[in-house]
Amino acid sequence: MEKFQKFVAIAPWTMIFTWINLIILVLVMKKLLFKPVMNMFAQRENEVNSMYANAEEAQKNAENMEKEYSEKLSAAKEEASRIMKDATHEAALRGEQIVSDAQQKASAIVTKAQKEIEREKEAAVSEIKQDIASLAVNIAEKVIEKDLNETDHERLLEEFIENSGEEK
Repeated sequence: MEKFQKFVAIAPWTMIFTWINLIILVLVMKKLLFKPVMNMFAQRENEVNSMYANAEEAQKNAENMEKEYSEKLSAAKEEASRIMKDATHEAALRGEQIVSDAQQKASAIVTKAQKEIEREKEAAVSEIKQDIASLAVNIAEKVIEKDLNETDHERLLEEFIENSGEEK
């Protein structure tokens, strides 16, 4: 039992050496193990914080890019709408101009045709007057039974034309 008692008994020197060993062990572990582990934890914390900051910055950039894209898309839609409106307006103006040109050409053709008709009418009236004058002279010659000279012929012709112009 003594063997066992020695083993279970409290020895003050053993306790002191055990405490000294424990303190030395803690100091050595603090020096060699705790500082590097704490440095590693601090470094990892900095990396995580850096990653969060980068993620927030990337999110802000993405939001800004989305906003810029939306603005550019809106501006492009407005520009397309404006271009379509301008093209429609220009086409309408061009159509009106084409119709106006066609009307002017048609009016010019009608005016030209009216002038041509008027000339033809005047030519026909003049020819008819000459024919009538010639016929009248022939009738007058036969009625008078004499041959008129050139001056008498001109005088009769003028009188007939004046009289036929008044009858209209």
